[in-house]
Amino acid sequence: MSRIDGYAKFCNKLWNASLYVLMSTEEVSPGEASLSPADRWIRSRLQRTTNAVHEHFAGYRLDLAAQALYDFTWHEFCDWYLELSKPVLQSGESDASSVRGAQKTLVEVLETLLRLLHPLMPFITEEIWLEVAERAGKSGETVMLQPYPPGGSQWQDVDAEGEMDWVRQFILGVRQIRGEMNISPGKPLPVLLQQASEQDRTLAERHRHLLSRVGRIESIRVLDAEEAIPPSATALLGNMRLLVPMKGAIDVDAERLRLMKQQEKLSADLRRSRQKLDNSNFVNNAPADVVSKESDRAAELRRQIGQLEEQLAKLDALA
Repeated sequence: MSRIDGYAKFCNKLWNASLYVLMSTEEVSPGEASLSPADRWIRSRLQRTTNAVHEHFAGYRLDLAAQALYDFTWHEFCDWYLELSKPVLQSGESDASSVRGAQKTLVEVLETLLRLLHPLMPFITEEIWLEVAERAGKSGETVMLQPYPPGGSQWQDVDAEGEMDWVRQFILGVRQIRGEMNISPGKPLPVLLQQASEQDRTLAERHRHLLSRVGRIESIRVLDAEEAIPPSATALLGNMRLLVPMKGAIDVDAERLRLMKQQEKLSADLRRSRQKLDNSNFVNNAPADVVSKESDRAAELRRQIGQLEEQLAKLDALA
């Protein structure tokens, strides 16, 4: 992907995020705003990004400043916080102060981000800022005359960062299972928790609604110590294991056929790789780095075949 294509995609991502913010904050009821852990998390991450940008500017590293802003905008604000805000804004079950907290956070984070980005992306940030400024309580004819966001620690919240990192890793673990087992992203899944600590139990209960909506999770249940474990796909979250029972989650016959086809292809690739490595002419005459790469490739193919064998064994248990 060229730099121009990358810039265009980033602009499109920022523009779409801004439209979501504007649509979500058209009507804000009067009253106090309470900030959720997700609200405090994104504010804390923005503060850390702001501090990093100041440090990179001081060292004349515009490339690192741009990368820090890119990572925050794309991955943390657009990919995560916008999704985390939807259960609060769209479910109809949230109290008014929580809704106002999410709306306030959306506007303030976006407005601050636009000021951070403006020296590097002057035109699109100016256009969006003129739409957002009033909702963020800012006045002025242009973002160019606004103060640059200061560094410091006013929005940093270590506890919120730790709590939301747990939530994100939980969701990523379930997504990993979906990918490995070829389960539809929209299918609600039951999740069993094995070896869950008291903190895991507390966080799972506190964020049950968020996990359900963002992670497409049907139910969450903590397994008893002596309880039999059904055939399940597994992901790790610290010392805890996330288990998704496979029965009812997948078409066993179709999944077995898909995995067997993958296994056949990988086995053929491994045979070709082994033929090279067993050939003394190749090992003795090829450059050392080429031989090493081929050896690493063979090891990776064996690992992938082993994973497929484990998945096929789990499928056999469901038959």
